[in-house]
Order: sequence, then structure tokens, then C-alpha cells
Amino acid sequence: MNKNNIKPLLVLKFGGATLADSGKIRAAATRVASLSKTNSVIVAVSAMGQTTNDLIELAHEVSSRPLRREMDMLLSVGERISMSLLSMALNDLGCSAISFTGSQAGILTDDSHVNALIVDIKPFRVEEALASGKVVIIAGFQGVSPRSKEITTLGRGGTDTTAVALAAYFHAERCDILKDVAGVFTADPKIVPDARPLHNLDYEALLEMTFWGAKVLHYRSVELAKHKKVALYIGPASNELSDGTLVQKGSQMFETIKVHSINSHETVLRCLGKQISLTQGLAVLQHECERNQIAFPQILSSTLLSNGKTESDSKLEFLLTGPAETLRALEKLFANHGEFSIDSGKFASVTLTCSGVTSPLLTQKVLSTLDVAKIQVERVLVSAMSLSLIVGHGDRVRGISCLHKLIENSES
Repeated sequence: MNKNNIKPLLVLKFGGATLADSGKIRAAATRVASLSKTNSVIVAVSAMGQTTNDLIELAHEVSSRPLRREMDMLLSVGERISMSLLSMALNDLGCSAISFTGSQAGILTDDSHVNALIVDIKPFRVEEALASGKVVIIAGFQGVSPRSKEITTLGRGGTDTTAVALAAYFHAERCDILKDVAGVFTADPKIVPDARPLHNLDYEALLEMTFWGAKVLHYRSVELAKHKKVALYIGPASNELSDGTLVQKGSQMFETIKVHSINSHETVLRCLGKQISLTQGLAVLQHECERNQIAFPQILSSTLLSNGKTESDSKLEFLLTGPAETLRALEKLFANHGEFSIDSGKFASVTLTCSGVTSPLLTQKVLSTLDVAKIQVERVLVSAMSLSLIVGHGDRVRGISCLHKLIENSES
């Protein structure tokens, strides 16, 4: 039973590509209006098309080091444009709707700018609007810190997290993540044309896939959905539920050795530090990001390379990824830095999300496949459901393509 206790509640998230122009906004409004006849509906929206990228580029045109607080003020504008336009389109269709910013919707976060965490939800105005029969449109990706009273944003992909958090709070029937793709695939169809859709996934597999580069959903939102048991649907901005991917608790009964998907981070930075402990190195890295107004990157691996006592040699290795603007800022910062340097080599990650990762047979098969393709593997990283390979940037696409063949040949 949902908390508004009127009709079954659906939470929808429309991605930026599905709202890229006025025609797509009207199409989204038509779908929402249809669903609102039998459901209470909350919609979380992303910024239109490439708006966020354009705003980031504009910020860097006027400032060499934009303050993160001001970036949040700037970037939160994109979702506000989408929410108001979608609300206008719905009201024109005779469907009563109202739009709220993240702060108006009661999305409360910590104090971190450009990568804040949701700490609570106090959606009083949302509850009132639902009770009066309105469709509620919420600007995703943003909230407010109750301590500092500052506007914050949740990081790239944060609208997914907004939608899942609202679905969890209201005990929604389902959270629909609507995109311009037909669901989750075994690989990026732009790289592997014969990639297949995955119609059913469990949280664990999707969490691994998104952490290691799948763009369909932000991994923080999947982590929250798993914790709160929010049923997810990922698919096209159409009414055909069967075309997409349903994500819920897994039902696998026995052990298998099976490759589910291939995903990738296009750019991985190899950051070398002169500190003599991982704790010290991480503290310095965090301090430098804070001091230089850079969003903290995603750490894929941290390794102590040497136990030497001198400070002249690099001792630590961090493998880092993140949004393009974060990686560019790190490369610029560490170009001439006393504590850190960036390896001049260009790297990428290629990850197989699997069951049976601990089987040596699978690792041998993967490495043999890459050997045949003459692709050199720089690092092998293993987790419970992923086998991740760090390769040269130029070998990324070829690596994804040749390893995708293992999906068809996986033992089941």
C-alpha cells in the first residue's frame, strides 16, 4: 500500500534523451496522462538532451576552476526547465499536474556539492499534491542540505537516484526508468550490433554492471533499489512494458558459470602517488580534490606498489574513472604535482559481469581470448560477480567485441 493511499502509485523517470525537444516532452506528457487515469504518478525528470553538458562547458568558459557550490546552482537549472515544461504539457492535456524542485519536494542531502547523498525525504508538498489528484513532476538530480540550506546535486545520473528514493519512500508499485533504449543489453549496441536485450535481471548483476560502466542506470540508484526492494523497469519511453528489462530479487537456484554482459569505462586514469600508505594517499587525493573544487572520482582499484622508504619513487597506484570533466580536471591538476602524477598511457576497463567468477576456467578462457586477439591486459580485478580487465584505451572496443562472443558460449 502506498502512502498516499488513493490509487496504485508509479514513479517514472524520464532521461534527458526522452525530453530532448518539445515533441518528445509532449509525447512524455501523453504517456503520463494515460497512466494517471488508473495510477497516482510521480515523475522525476532529467535535463533536456545535452543541457547538462552544455552548462558544464559554459562554466569552464567563464572560469578556470568553477566553485562546486556555484556548479550546483548552475546545473540544477536544467532539470527545472524540464519539470516546468512537462507540467505545462500535462495541464494542456487536461491532466492536473504541478512541478517541484528537489528542495520543494523535500529531498534532503548531506553538504557535499556536485556529488551529494540523499539522507532523508520530507515530501509534504508532494503528499498534498497527490492527495488532491495531481501528477507530481520533480526535478531530479538535486536536493537541499538541511544544515547549510544550500542547493546540492547528486552527481551524474542522480535523477535515477531521485526516482528510486521517492519510489522507496512511497512504497510505489514500481519505478520505471524510461530512456531512448529498449532496455539493458548484453553490451553497448553501438559497439556490438548483435548485443541482446536482457529482459530479467537481479539487483546484484545490475549493480555490478552499472558500477563497471553500464550507462543505463547510476549504480547508486541500483544499490538503493536493492536495499529498499524497489522493483525497477528499464525501457523505452513507450507503453510497451514487455520491451524493457525488469529488475527484482534473483531466483537462481544452483551455481553456474555464465557471462551475462560486457561493460566498460571508456577512460581510466592511472594515478601514481609518492605516499607510503594507502590511507595517506587517499587522504591526500581527497584533500586535493576538495582544495581544487573537483568532484571526487570513482576508485576502481588502489594498490601499494612498493614498501620502499624513500620518497623519490612512486609507491601507490589508484585506478580512477568518472565523468569526463572530472578526469580532465585531475589530469590538469596532476600534470605538475609534487605528490601525484598521471601515467602517460591511456587506459580503459572491460568488465564481464558473470556468475561463477571464482572459477579459474572462466578467467583462463577470457585471457586466452584476449591473447588470441593480441590485446595486452594491464590489470585483472576480480569481485563477486565481475571480472574486470584494464587494457589500453585503443584496445577497448576490440576487447568488448571479442569477449561478447563468450556470452553465447557460456556454460549454463
